[in-house]
Amino acid sequence: MHEAEQGAIPSPNTWDSPDVYELENRGTDPDGVVDAAVRDLLGPSGWSGLRVLDVGCGAGYHLPGFATGPGAAAAVTGVEPHAGLRERARARTAALPSVRVLAGTAQALPVADASVDLVHARWAYFFGPGCEPGLAEVDRVLAPGGTAVVVDVDATRSTFGAWFARAHPRHDPVAVERFWARRGWSRRSLDVRWSMPDRATLEAVVRIELPPHLAGAVLAEHPGTEVDQAVNLLWRRA
Repeated sequence: MHEAEQGAIPSPNTWDSPDVYELENRGTDPDGVVDAAVRDLLGPSGWSGLRVLDVGCGAGYHLPGFATGPGAAAAVTGVEPHAGLRERARARTAALPSVRVLAGTAQALPVADASVDLVHARWAYFFGPGCEPGLAEVDRVLAPGGTAVVVDVDATRSTFGAWFARAHPRHDPVAVERFWARRGWSRRSLDVRWSMPDRATLEAVVRIELPPHLAGAVLAEHPGTEVDQAVNLLWRRA
């Protein structure tokens, strides 16, 4: 049984296969398209000097990117409901004094009102209808002038988008887009890619992202170690 905070919504890919998910993170968007787009939203200084909250931070893959370098954030908080992933995130960031990793869920963020300048969620919780409790928490914790960004799959195009649509036939991307628009969020569709070091890694990643029967089918259709992917970058300012 998974050790997770009450109310957490399971994420089978990373909860069940954290080592493979780590490989997926390393191979996804090697060109830094998403990070560049987020910085562009924030202005010339990017997240430099900001207080950043990463919701559903998992094993903390993105935390050092916020906390290090010349454009580092002033403070970075990762929130993760899964105990094992939380410990991995803490180990990953142990040498970074500006980072803390807390137990919590999107529906009950363990941070103070108006205490965050940037809320970031990538592949975590905010997938459209049903995420309203988490959105209410985003509203609560964002400081005036702050920005919330959500990164998720654009299922309307790209190779991975087609795979995702086959895996989730009830998913309605038009309805999801309308959901965000009604709440005042803007959307930008980005083109990224997977670039895995070898075929075995690609196959392992596909098998944690898709049901077994579909994973086998798409791997038979798709050669090589790269996959094109379309991504939605959603954002709103406080």
